[in-house]
Amino acid sequence: MFLSVPTDTFTVCRDAAGIAGNIFAFGLFVSPIPTFRRIIRNQSTEHFSGLPYIYALLNCLICTWYGTPLISYDNVLVLTVNSIGAVFQIAYIILFIINADKEKKMKMLGLLLAVFGLIAIIIAGSLQIVDREIRWIFVGLLSCASLISMFASPLFIINLVIRTKSVEFMPFYLSLSTFLMSTSFFLYGIFNLDAFIYVPNGIGTILGIVQLALYFYFKRKSVEDSREPLVSNV
Repeated sequence: MFLSVPTDTFTVCRDAAGIAGNIFAFGLFVSPIPTFRRIIRNQSTEHFSGLPYIYALLNCLICTWYGTPLISYDNVLVLTVNSIGAVFQIAYIILFIINADKEKKMKMLGLLLAVFGLIAIIIAGSLQIVDREIRWIFVGLLSCASLISMFASPLFIINLVIRTKSVEFMPFYLSLSTFLMSTSFFLYGIFNLDAFIYVPNGIGTILGIVQLALYFYFKRKSVEDSREPLVSNV
């Protein structure tokens, strides 16, 4: 049973892993800043999509709710990282809406209201569940599914890298931050005996290893190709 109280050693290891996860997650949260500098400078969202920020907000809000004492035990660091993440995503969405054309503005506003409506339904619905353990399982499954789908999103980039044999669309530091954050919260979930945390982050860790391996493989290959002579000697 995952609600078992951890030992003192597990508590120290859990907190250390959780703090590390919060630090590495900050790297992910600030990664869109260059994109929004460009958007603000050009006063246009150009070809950029606001959907990733909408989905990230929904994921952060669900996981924030899971981390509250009303749902799970001793998951304060899950609460902190996701609440900070939600603030970042809301800021990005507001900036996107301000600089978007009318059609995109209406679409993003509608999606933002849908996110707040959905999280309100989840909170109100889960609070109707009297049994604390069933409530924990219900919200835990939602947060687990949300995290898995979020970690699965780089599969498109992985496929693109393999097809193009180029790491142009896979920023190294973003992939590294994702891997480090996933690994930290995988360990956090293990030490906290919480499957709803270590299962999705374990998947994220594996996908992070795949991304980094592909990055170094194709990066090295592109360097080797660039060293080949353009004209062979006869």
